[in-house]
Amino acid sequence: MLALQPITPAVADQFRNVRLRALQDAPAAFCATYAKEALLTPADWQRRAAQWTSDQAIAYLALDGQKSHASAAGIIDPDNSAKASLRSMWVASPYRHCGVGKQLVEAIARWAMDQQIPALYLEVTSNNEAAIAFYHRLGFVKTGKTEPYPNDARLTVYEMVRQLTR
Repeated sequence: MLALQPITPAVADQFRNVRLRALQDAPAAFCATYAKEALLTPADWQRRAAQWTSDQAIAYLALDGQKSHASAAGIIDPDNSAKASLRSMWVASPYRHCGVGKQLVEAIARWAMDQQIPALYLEVTSNNEAAIAFYHRLGFVKTGKTEPYPNDARLTVYEMVRQLTR
């Protein structure tokens, strides 16, 4: 297991590094692109890190010593305070199938439960079969809601949900 570190402005450089690695490794897993996010300034990354430190959001890096190898975030829907979403989930290849992804998802789920939110939602692209299977193992099910993936019309984005109980 890796140590979880909340994403704050103090770790904005590590956040930037892991996010750019994620976008290079799994470009179809995210709506953002490496080309656009690589252009962000250090001040932009500081602002982004600060956004993940609020009453409405939380995010973590998974660290092995001082190096980040995974990340995930949770955010409360601004239009529906009873709905939270798992976002920006990524684990570096050497750390997959080692419990790191589950560790991150469970941390976000605990945060959502602490916010009295009954369900955790996520979106996953149709070509990411490994992620879909992973989320199924953690209790997520497809809701039936889909939308086109914005960066590739051949792909679909599936919404999944997990009911949260203590």
